[in-house]
Amino acid sequence: MQVGTASGCENPTSYYFNQRGIWLTYVLVIFLAHLFILSMPFFTTAIAWTLTNVLHDIAMFVILHVTRGTPYMLDDAGTARKETQWEQLDQGKQFTPTKKFLTIVPIVLFFLASFYTKYDKVHFVINASFCALSVIAKIPWFHGKRFFEINKW
Repeated sequence: MQVGTASGCENPTSYYFNQRGIWLTYVLVIFLAHLFILSMPFFTTAIAWTLTNVLHDIAMFVILHVTRGTPYMLDDAGTARKETQWEQLDQGKQFTPTKKFLTIVPIVLFFLASFYTKYDKVHFVINASFCALSVIAKIPWFHGKRFFEINKW
């Protein structure tokens, strides 16, 4: 990105999850959202954990795998316009520490939700479905793939 005569990283979207303290902030936001849901008197612990898992997985799926482009004006001939946030992270490199972290968090949330729901079948199916949605989209084979013409343009 170039502003005036200064030059910087070509695409700031590719490294924002590598910033200092963002992983801790990310985990704290999940924890605070869970505490907020848990503070509702009409939610049981099982429902609160399932909601935390489902809301996290849906939010991160939309943020990382549906949202395309970048809010910055770049000199990249429009390639960032066609890529999702996940594809832009770490300049598209696979198995970086950031991508590993973002893959492990939904899995850990799934395990926590399963444990606190006492492996109830209904909660387990719901949690496993949303965890699968979140994790399968991160597999390197899906990099750049658009299924059923969804999110192609």
